[in-house]
Amino acid sequence: MGTASVSAVRPTWPCKELVTERACQQQRAPVDYHKHANAGQLEERKLREIAHSRVGRSILQGYERDSDTNPAEEPPNIKYYSVAQSSEEYFFEWLRQRCKGVKALDYCCGSGKNGIFMAKCGADVIGIDISPDGIEKVSLNARQEGVTPNCIFRVMDGEAMDFQDNTFDLIVESGALHHLDFQRAVSELRRVVKPSGEILCIEALRHNPFIHLYRMKTMYLRTQWDVEHILGVEHLDMARNYFGEVSAKFFHLFVLAAVPFRKTRIFTPLRQFLTRVDETILRKPIIGKYAWIMIFTLSKPKKV
Repeated sequence: MGTASVSAVRPTWPCKELVTERACQQQRAPVDYHKHANAGQLEERKLREIAHSRVGRSILQGYERDSDTNPAEEPPNIKYYSVAQSSEEYFFEWLRQRCKGVKALDYCCGSGKNGIFMAKCGADVIGIDISPDGIEKVSLNARQEGVTPNCIFRVMDGEAMDFQDNTFDLIVESGALHHLDFQRAVSELRRVVKPSGEILCIEALRHNPFIHLYRMKTMYLRTQWDVEHILGVEHLDMARNYFGEVSAKFFHLFVLAAVPFRKTRIFTPLRQFLTRVDETILRKPIIGKYAWIMIFTLSKPKKV
C-alpha cells in the first residue's frame, strides 16, 4: 500500500501538548487508585491504569506525537516520535481507505484522535475507554472538532464490553493491548467485530533489549504491568487462535539513530534514508521483531 503525506492522513488538533514541571511532579506523587465510580467492581491493575492515564493527561495535552519544541521540559520519550512518520502514515492511510460508511469502534480510545479521524473520514464511530476522566475530555475534543453527530464516547471496560455480537465493521486499537489481559481483550474483539470486519492495531514491541532497557529506566512514564506486558511476535500466534487472518508490518529500528539529529538540517534526509533501510530489513519477523513498532491486522474472526 502506498502512503500519502502526513498532512493528508493524520488528524490535526487545535492545540499542542503542554509540558510542565508541576505535571511531572504529579506523575511521581502518590495516587489514590480507588477514586473511581466503579472501584469496587474493577481489578486493582485496572484502577492503577486509570490513575496512570489521569496523570499522563496532566503531562500531555493534545496530539502527543506532534511536538518536540522544548527539550528542557519535554518527557524523554517524546523525542522518539520524531522518527515515527512512516508508521503513522501507514496507520492513518489504512484507516482512511476503509472508513466511509462503516460502523467503527475506537477501542480504548485514549485521546480519541483515531475515532475523531475515522468520523471525519465518514465512519459512524463509538469510542470506549475505562477512564471516566478520559471520556469526559475526549467527548469535549469531539465537540470541538464538530464530529459529535457521528462520534460518541462511552466509559466501558475493553475486556468486558457491553456491545452485542457482530456490531462493528472496523475496529482500531492504538497502544492499549499491553495495558490489558491480551487473551480477554482479543476474545472480546473477536466477539464484537462482524464476520467480514477488520481490526487494525498498533503496538510497541518488547524484543529489542536496548529499547526495553530504556523502558526500565523510565518507569515513571509507565506502570509495572505495562512493562511486563509489552507485546511480542508470539502474541500474533495467540491472536491466530481467535482470527483466521493475522498479518503484521514492522517499523523503526535503524531510523532511531536519527533521533539525536532531530534539530539539525540533516535530520530529514537522514530519517528518510534510514526509513528506507528499515523498510528493506524489517520485512521478515525474525528481524522485524527487534523494531520499535508493530502494526497488525486481524480479520476472519473464528466465531464461537
